[in-house]
Amino acid sequence: MPGSPPSTTHRSAPVAVSPFLYPLDEFYAQAARSLPVINTVSEDRIPEPYRVLLVHDQDMTPALEAFHRQNIHLRILSRQHRGDFYFREVVLALDGTEQPVEFGAIKINLTAFPRAARREILEERLPLGHILNEHKIPHASRPKAFLRIVSDDFIRGALQLKGAEVLYGRRNTLLNPKKLPVAEIVEILPPTNSHE
Repeated sequence: MPGSPPSTTHRSAPVAVSPFLYPLDEFYAQAARSLPVINTVSEDRIPEPYRVLLVHDQDMTPALEAFHRQNIHLRILSRQHRGDFYFREVVLALDGTEQPVEFGAIKINLTAFPRAARREILEERLPLGHILNEHKIPHASRPKAFLRIVSDDFIRGALQLKGAEVLYGRRNTLLNPKKLPVAEIVEILPPTNSHE
């Protein structure tokens, strides 16, 4: 695609933060895990139905709930608090079946949320997108990069995959009306044929 940035590959980087993989790269570094092969790709290289789920400027939770016609909840894999910032690695799973529909890593600025929303975030039950909508918190979603991932053992386990898979995702930033980031997110989807 003319004017598209070239694809780049990120692998086993030291603790240096990548603008396209943060905060996932930080979780991997802290757990002494090597990153899987992850390439940035242009949106026209993302196959359907991944493209309709990823290439938009909306929250991922409503897109996934509409696609699966079911509500979603969180399963926490790891978490950290650093001052006003709350980090977590999560699986988003369908209510009832527990089927994983996303693996993600997120950094949340807790000071950007009213007290009731902050309490729900820390209860670790509902995805951030659901809480933002429920509390009618003004925000904008700004994808920074689209990703092609070769799943590693950790992501395979999180998404309950049987073998190595090529997955797609995005690096997204949520902004408040003053254009300040309230959350930085890496969102990775499992193969869509397992969703039907």
